[in-house]
Amino acid sequence: MQNNNRSFWSSIMPVTRHLLIINVIVWLATIVFGRVGIIDLERYLGLHFWLGSDFIPTQLFTYMFMHDSRGIAHIFCNMFSLWMFGSLLERVLGSKRYLFYYITCGLGAALIQELVWQFSWQDILASSVTGPASSSVTDIINAINSGHAAFTMNEFYNSLLTVGASGAVFGILLAFGMIFPNMPLYIIPFPFPIKAKWMVLGYGAIELFFGVSHTMSGVAHFAHLGGMIAGIIMILYWRHNGTLTRNGLY
Repeated sequence: MQNNNRSFWSSIMPVTRHLLIINVIVWLATIVFGRVGIIDLERYLGLHFWLGSDFIPTQLFTYMFMHDSRGIAHIFCNMFSLWMFGSLLERVLGSKRYLFYYITCGLGAALIQELVWQFSWQDILASSVTGPASSSVTDIINAINSGHAAFTMNEFYNSLLTVGASGAVFGILLAFGMIFPNMPLYIIPFPFPIKAKWMVLGYGAIELFFGVSHTMSGVAHFAHLGGMIAGIIMILYWRHNGTLTRNGLY
């Protein structure tokens, strides 16, 4: 039994293995520290809107190692996808380039999320305040600044928060689909194999639809797209300069 466990664990490439470990440790620490009341890791490590006082530039990096501490679904889906696609991609790219790719996709996702907040915070504010339907955003802000609201503008800015490795993981999925476009994948609930390239296009279309339509608004859909955008830029650049070729990959 121990040999089988060692064989399975050792089959995971080193960077992917360490990313899995770090994400799980930080997730467990978030739960434990939160319950004990030692420190709110989401406040310091999660990605906040840049206008809020809780924003720290390092959050553009640290947020991608955080996950929702209220349940297991968020981290399970991300880590399962990382385990499933990450090791093979790491073998193709090499560990150093793979880690650089992963982090860059996560940073790209964070920057896109900040950009989306910059252009949408007024709509988010308007939808979060109950009052006359004719109230303008300016009226709402004036009411908040005059103390006629249950929160301040800074508290509102700080409430804009995202955590998770999803942006980096979507970058992994993008790279997998570009490098192994015709590899058949079995995806629930479809009873037939789907080529990797169609899976990636499908995921991208779904995230774009959800983001534009504000469906599942608690999910950072545009951040997922940001990770994919950063990924496709890097893959195309590496192909252009010849450091990543199609030979033997398709």
